[in-house]
Amino acid sequence: MQPTYLPWLGYFDLIDAVDVFVLLDNVQFEKTTWHQRNQLRAHKGLEWITVPVLTSGRFGQWIKDVELKDMIFVNKHLKQIAHNYQKSKEFDRYFGEFSTVFQQAASKGSLCDLNVELIKWLCSKFQISTPLVMASDLNAQGKRSELIVSIMNVLDSVVYVSPRGSADYITHDYPIFEGNGISIFYHCYSHPEYVQPYRPFIPYACALDVLFND
Repeated sequence: MQPTYLPWLGYFDLIDAVDVFVLLDNVQFEKTTWHQRNQLRAHKGLEWITVPVLTSGRFGQWIKDVELKDMIFVNKHLKQIAHNYQKSKEFDRYFGEFSTVFQQAASKGSLCDLNVELIKWLCSKFQISTPLVMASDLNAQGKRSELIVSIMNVLDSVVYVSPRGSADYITHDYPIFEGNGISIFYHCYSHPEYVQPYRPFIPYACALDVLFND
């Protein structure tokens, strides 16, 4: 999966379901997507939170090469998160540590580093110990399914667990997987319901929502 900004809970369930999780950082960055944004549960519903990055003249850049535009957003995001979750029962337990990790990760100036460090931190809080591997470290080649198969071969893996959202192109490219002896399973996730600071319950916010509330 591509390293996204403060992913939703299903992303972490997928990490927990596999033996090795590959962070696909060597594919094209797409602006105004989950790569740089996610949602918080706010008083009026779900509220976007977006990381500013440098894109002018950089069309086609890989995720691992995307630079943060500035550091101004750090305090803004922390204030936005605090505003929405300060009444949550676990907010005081986690927010101080989260703020430190967030600031240190952002100081590297890389969107990918920021996302990966936050994913690692959230994994630790959810007690997920699955090894995380950067795709760019594997010297795998190809695009789309060819890249996935190449990664699988480098890791000597024979079972690929895919999000259901990728089913259409995976089905189309199934012969590529079959020809390399790779079985495919689809990850199905049912979002749990828990107490949020506002009602009614709204699912699919970023994973901080369950961390601060459950």
